[in-house]
Amino acid sequence: MPPNPNPDTHNQQPPKFEIQQLAVSYSGKLALKPFDLTLLRHEIFAIIGPANSGKSTFLRTLNRMIDLTPQAKATGRVLLDGEDLLCMRDVEKLRRRIGIVFALPLPLPLSIFENVAYGPRRLHTVPKSELPEVVERSLTEAFLWEEVKDRLDEPALNLSGGQQQRLCLARTLAVRPEVLMLDEPCSGLDPISTGQVESALQELKKDYTIILVTNLVAQAGRCSDRTAFFLMGELVEVGETDKVFTEPRDQRTEDYLTGRFG
Repeated sequence: MPPNPNPDTHNQQPPKFEIQQLAVSYSGKLALKPFDLTLLRHEIFAIIGPANSGKSTFLRTLNRMIDLTPQAKATGRVLLDGEDLLCMRDVEKLRRRIGIVFALPLPLPLSIFENVAYGPRRLHTVPKSELPEVVERSLTEAFLWEEVKDRLDEPALNLSGGQQQRLCLARTLAVRPEVLMLDEPCSGLDPISTGQVESALQELKKDYTIILVTNLVAQAGRCSDRTAFFLMGELVEVGETDKVFTEPRDQRTEDYLTGRFG
């Protein structure tokens, strides 16, 4: 068996995730080869790699969206606060604990206010009288409140692309997840909007564990505490971002970071 590519366990708190020999297959074909990985609390953990490396499959496994794919199978163990989430029966509750923001912003055809209030209202997690406070807090955390505080009754579709992405982030934050996953959230955004999302993430890691899949290598370098490199379904390397970027242990990592492929 190859050496463990995940030696970094410097955080003194119990890890948020302990992944043990996780493997995922579709119709019997491996999409993720067995690997071990530890994800720490209150860190931004970046995942990089070319297309079809298993990055999105990994995210979909963590919140059990993989269950929605016919012939998909996950084996191994994924411990969330010590409990194997692959065995959890209340999947809806799990997905409230692990929120996700996708690459393409998809606001609901509702007002800005109702987009953010939608989750708490549907889940009955807060009294109706507290919804305005939840909306303001969530929009503030997503670095959007000052831009929309006088437009809350406007259709969310009136917002720019970057604003819509931050609105989707606020909508996820409104249900107070423990883990925030982002799947290439800045792939269609301009540099200013990208910077606003990155600024929000730096503040959010105080309260959340953040997993960031990004096709922007420089973004991983700017934002993350640790970075993992996936290639063709294999976890090749993981470590503190500065070390991965400046002293990669695997030649394939160096080749990817220097643009020799991918």
